[in-house]
Amino acid sequence: MSVELKTPQQLQHMRHAGELLAQVFAMLDQHMQAGISTMEVNNLVERFIVDELKARPASKGQYDYPYVLNASRNEVVCHGMPSDKDILRDGDIVNIDITLEKHGYIADSSKMYCIGAISDAAQRLVDTTYDALWAGIEAVKPGARLGDVGHAIQRLAERAGYSVVRDYCGHGIGQQMHQAPEVLHYGKPNTGLVLQPGMTFTIEPMINQGKARLKHMSDGWTVITRDKQLSAQWEHTLAVTDTGVEVLTQRADELRQARG
Repeated sequence: MSVELKTPQQLQHMRHAGELLAQVFAMLDQHMQAGISTMEVNNLVERFIVDELKARPASKGQYDYPYVLNASRNEVVCHGMPSDKDILRDGDIVNIDITLEKHGYIADSSKMYCIGAISDAAQRLVDTTYDALWAGIEAVKPGARLGDVGHAIQRLAERAGYSVVRDYCGHGIGQQMHQAPEVLHYGKPNTGLVLQPGMTFTIEPMINQGKARLKHMSDGWTVITRDKQLSAQWEHTLAVTDTGVEVLTQRADELRQARG
């Protein structure tokens, strides 16, 4: 499958969708605390996207998924389904993964939330996974290759003593949520697709405290670590520019800036 190169107008639509998605997380920051259920989080996000932003929650209905986000707590690696019974508690770490469509273009991002006082080990995993995301982002530039991106993530995570989930990857994005290319979070330098200006894709490493092996739950969506140790994930949608990379879903609370 060929990789679509976005025009300046298409990139502007994607940039706008990314800015709106950043606003969703800014709203959510005020509510992520012990005692809230992941279904309440889902409902807050759906109302905000539809009523306030006049946009569409792109995950709802995708592959028959019934909710607007994934809420993946503690040992849940990805695709955690919201539930009234899933109550956030002090010490939890939870990844909230949201997609948003505006004017036909989709942005996709996720953020880790630390509920109350978490353990030092959990904090280290969350921080290292964020560093791994940015190691991947910083490897993106015209002429670089996808293997360079995956290698940067893998090297940082494994040097910290963690494992990289290999069953899931980032993906191209635009008018469809999933486009070419697949963006692996491991790899060898100077291998894989050569990056060109106009490419848009997500980087979304899932990093496990223990081994990389996974277990799929009976709901058909939720994926957990087989050894029940913690997992963390961060995600951004980005575009390859003429001189580097632009993070389309950058949030105001982030101190890091990619070179454009």
